[in-house]
Amino acid sequence: MIVASLEMTITFYAESLKDKRSIVKRVLARTRSAFNVSAAEVEELDNPNGAVLGFVSVGNDRRYLEGQLQALDLFVERLELCEIVDSVKEFTIM
Repeated sequence: MIVASLEMTITFYAESLKDKRSIVKRVLARTRSAFNVSAAEVEELDNPNGAVLGFVSVGNDRRYLEGQLQALDLFVERLELCEIVDSVKEFTIM
């Protein structure tokens, strides 16, 4: 079993934490429906202009998981709701 994780740092313009929640919720909902991944906001909870999102997928083929995370990265970029500042991928064999 291979656990693939993606930690994505994003930035956007929001006037309040309510605006931020709206953007983050849209990104998370759209990625969950398009990909078979678990997703959550994991850091920068009180920063109104940025967030750190975590995505996790489990499988038995590393190449498939790498492709899935790369496609997820491109998907978020094409949503044009935010700008990706950093993206870190990790693979753990269990």
